[in-house]
Amino acid sequence: MQVYEITPQYHLVRLGNEEPLDRPDQIVRYMEGAFAAEPTVESVWVIALNTKFRPLGRVKISSGTLTSCLVHPREVFRAAIMASACSVVLVHNHPSGDPAPSSADCTITRKIREAGQVMQIELIDHVIIGCPTDDPLGMGFYSFRSGGLL
Repeated sequence: MQVYEITPQYHLVRLGNEEPLDRPDQIVRYMEGAFAAEPTVESVWVIALNTKFRPLGRVKISSGTLTSCLVHPREVFRAAIMASACSVVLVHNHPSGDPAPSSADCTITRKIREAGQVMQIELIDHVIIGCPTDDPLGMGFYSFRSGGLL
């Protein structure tokens, strides 16, 4: 049996006072550049928030294919617990550009919300980032909270 040492690593994203991430447009701005390294595959990120909804950090928890990505509550809340987060935001991209949620997106959002309730770490929002020109609504992102699904 192999036993591992767990060592968190921190990488500075930016300096300064961050605004609270309590609106989807703020979340989208905070995630600028996060999907640039792999724009043709879905990637899932967690933003850990403090009690005032200010970001403690962000972590990529999964990368997938053009149309799917595996996500499990365990990975979402591992990042939150390590950051001592009060709440989290789940963010992923749709390489197609259309940020409309799939049925799988709705299912995982419900599972993450339920797991967060048990752990007392609230899922504030799940934001899907696409492209304004490929979005029928022209926004370029979809917020489960704004859409009434959270």
